[in-house]
Amino acid sequence: MRELLPTVDWLGSETITLADDDEILVTARNGSIDRERERGYFVKDTRLLSGWSLTLGTAPLILVEGAALGPRAARLEFTNPTLTLVNHRLDEGDLRIRLDRVIGPGIHDDLLIENFSLSPISVDLELGIESDFADIFDVRSGRRARRGSVQTTWDPGTRRLETTYRNGAFARALVVEVAEAPAQPEYANGRLIVRIALEPRAETSICLRLHARLTTLRSPTYACEQLVAPLEKLHQDRRLLTTVTTSNTRLERIMRRSVDDLLALRMSAEGAGLGAHPDILPWIPAAGVPWFVALFGRDSIWTGLETVMLGTQFLQAALFALASVQATTDDPTRDAEPGKIPHELRQGELAELQLIPHTPYYGTHDATSLFVIAAGELWRWTGDRALLARLGPSVEAAIAWIDRYGDRDGDGLQEYAPRSATGYRHQGWRDAEDGILQGDGSVVDGPIALVELQGYVVAAKRAWANVLEEAFGDLERAATLREEASRLVEAIEERFWWPEESTYYLGLDGAKRPIDSVASNPSHLLWAQVPSPERARAVADRLLAPDLFSGWGLRTLSSNHPAYNPLSYQRGSVWPHDNAIAIAGLAAYGLADHAHALATALLDAGTLFAGGRLPELFTGVDRDAGAYPRPYRLANAPQAWAAGAFALIVAALLGLAPNAAAGTLTVRPALPAWLDRITLTNLQIGDHTTTVTVERRRGETTIEATGSSGLVVEFASEPHAPPRTTRAAPAGPS
Repeated sequence: MRELLPTVDWLGSETITLADDDEILVTARNGSIDRERERGYFVKDTRLLSGWSLTLGTAPLILVEGAALGPRAARLEFTNPTLTLVNHRLDEGDLRIRLDRVIGPGIHDDLLIENFSLSPISVDLELGIESDFADIFDVRSGRRARRGSVQTTWDPGTRRLETTYRNGAFARALVVEVAEAPAQPEYANGRLIVRIALEPRAETSICLRLHARLTTLRSPTYACEQLVAPLEKLHQDRRLLTTVTTSNTRLERIMRRSVDDLLALRMSAEGAGLGAHPDILPWIPAAGVPWFVALFGRDSIWTGLETVMLGTQFLQAALFALASVQATTDDPTRDAEPGKIPHELRQGELAELQLIPHTPYYGTHDATSLFVIAAGELWRWTGDRALLARLGPSVEAAIAWIDRYGDRDGDGLQEYAPRSATGYRHQGWRDAEDGILQGDGSVVDGPIALVELQGYVVAAKRAWANVLEEAFGDLERAATLREEASRLVEAIEERFWWPEESTYYLGLDGAKRPIDSVASNPSHLLWAQVPSPERARAVADRLLAPDLFSGWGLRTLSSNHPAYNPLSYQRGSVWPHDNAIAIAGLAAYGLADHAHALATALLDAGTLFAGGRLPELFTGVDRDAGAYPRPYRLANAPQAWAAGAFALIVAALLGLAPNAAAGTLTVRPALPAWLDRITLTNLQIGDHTTTVTVERRRGETTIEATGSSGLVVEFASEPHAPPRTTRAAPAGPS
């Protein structure tokens, strides 16, 4: 019998996070910003606002409540402490001070002050402002290195406070404008001061507009008293994606929060630093807030792959964005080689002045194979031959990189080793310095052939072979790719299978010796559908053993490993996206019990996090009555591939297999005990829009599909049963 879940609200309880394109604002619950914490207003990897406080005189306000209202707006309610003023006294609670805040572009703050005391009041409202213009890399590492000069000017006429930072050609500025105030504001000692004089039951307002200056001035576009406007925009944007409704309120809550977080993490081509580009939709998934509001190869592709059931916008945007910065030259300082997909593109001071290689940096091995897989997935869901034709040259260049540079020694396996002096030691998804270790905890000498990198190449060549055959009729090239994939499968089975542990080795080291660490990585082989059914079941059993399965999810590293640490970044923590990939792989092999166990654990964990928001990663502690998963201290939240995790899980549990070019959708559901009904509304399969409901009643699972009458829906009530064919019934009047 499962224990009752406690009411816990850890993640998000200390911060409010707002985001729009390349701008993010992370504050305490009372709106304050402390430069010694990892908070502030960041634009293009630079912290423009590092300190913010609101006081009455020197007395801090009392927070009544503060919360984000969607990804771009927040409302904070304050009152006053007991204050002895010159001619009168204010008792605690005499004043109501409301702050409405909207981001994008810039920040718009509306302050409402109401006097509920029995006497007139006169008090100074003070706003403390600091700008350190720290690079995002410096903020995360705790470095406090100012490389340039800062100057602040106050213009009483325009009521604008401008703080400018310059370091050679790099320049940024923050402009704080007092657009409305009941009295002439003053500026002294780093604080804006406005005298508030109110009769009993009277009110007044202050409007503050914060403009970011990069090459041009970004001014807030929302007018005063428009807190509802970004909420209306959020509602409109939700309707562009598939809506998931279920019989399980916990799952629905997590899905709704995940969709809102994904919408908040969208970047435009300009925001990502790519300039205007007609093929790049403004749906590029930024990797996460606050550290990774940038274009990432691996993260953006995985987010697109996870969320394709919701819509292809993220996947398409990621593919064309990454294709636009695909490497064309050999540059060891950035780990770049022709055809390689980048790891990360940055736009802050360190990148602009070439102090880091992220311009972009190409130190990721897996992103190039995942790029090819993603192109194949885009074809399955859109059937758009013209779209794939535009991606074709980039995909072929990626495959050429896999064959020439991905296999560093010509032995048919994929290996990595950094060439840049400042590059990443590890270039799979577990890219921490200690992310990949030998079974005794020692460092692995490279080049390293991780097991999942081999599986990705198998899946990539199979996926592109399908596109070549179905979209372009190139049967010969398709057959060649499938043959190459089959040879790699044989090599994986021969060189990576670990019979003593009934799983696959984590990888091979530079001497081609096995890396004998039990880890979650082999689950990615299931997602890539590499193993035989017999070995897939063995791996599934190993994944669910207690040393890997915490009860809250799949750990990255076995608890029996000498380097195991459940509080670490990648040595025993639980990553939602890693679990979603495992669940999708298990479901693909019809291993429903294993998939349900992991999905149930992650659902229970998600229930404990504030608002149903899954963090980037959480602790790998054992599940018992007194131990609960806690977010890693520096975890991004929201984080794109964590937000996409349950979209992939839902698609896997439903067994969705689209063939947009043929106008078909196959559904092979295997619903867990806690999910009796699920409806996908506005599901897009090529040119078809449909609503699909899968429901289980008295042990029998049924499906209903309405919408585009041309869509053929094939339904199998059991994972391996032959499907029944039906056509989506035309939708009735709304």
